[in-house]
Amino acid sequence: MLIVLKYFGLAFSALLPLVNPLGSALLFLGLVGVAPTEVYRTLARKIAIRSTLFLLVVELVGAALLNFFGISLPVVQVAGGFVLAAMGWGMLNQKHVPSTAETAPATDEFASLESQVFYPLTFPVTVGPGCIVVMLTLSAHASRTRVLENILGHIGILIAVVVLCVSVYFCYRYAPRITQKISSQTIHGILQVIAFILLCIGVQIAWLGLRMLIQSVPK
Repeated sequence: MLIVLKYFGLAFSALLPLVNPLGSALLFLGLVGVAPTEVYRTLARKIAIRSTLFLLVVELVGAALLNFFGISLPVVQVAGGFVLAAMGWGMLNQKHVPSTAETAPATDEFASLESQVFYPLTFPVTVGPGCIVVMLTLSAHASRTRVLENILGHIGILIAVVVLCVSVYFCYRYAPRITQKISSQTIHGILQVIAFILLCIGVQIAWLGLRMLIQSVPK
């Protein structure tokens, strides 16, 4: 039990600031826009499930997949950072989104959201390149122990992932209510700030990957 709690604490504390359910919920709100409650509930459930599966796959076979395709972690950071930066830039250049009373989105927009459940709503908005690096690191750390400790360590990581993704579901599910009593102009301003932060995060992740690649080049 102590081993399970140890790896649960390590995984949860490492992933929480990267996933940031509340902050990601505001990004999610900005990307989805005006939509019925049922749309948010459906998207939140699908994103939470896919986030759980994604993190578990990375934790179990991520290192093997990267080695199979010959992809290094710095390259994942660079590519993921560019994607996040592009999304932040796109949100910065979005026009003001009116309130629910002002517009009624078309059904085609809901269908397009369904096709974006994994990319970009799950990856990289909810779980990004930083989560991949953390999961690979935790997996390697847990696998260095004895067989029983190895199993218990992975169970602790699994529990942390499930708890975190449940919190993602509730934050995404009630994202409109979080800002229900805030005017549309204020929401737009908050989303603009968050979009700029997302742009900066993307540039930072890409720079870290580029720096590692540069350092790996022989002088």
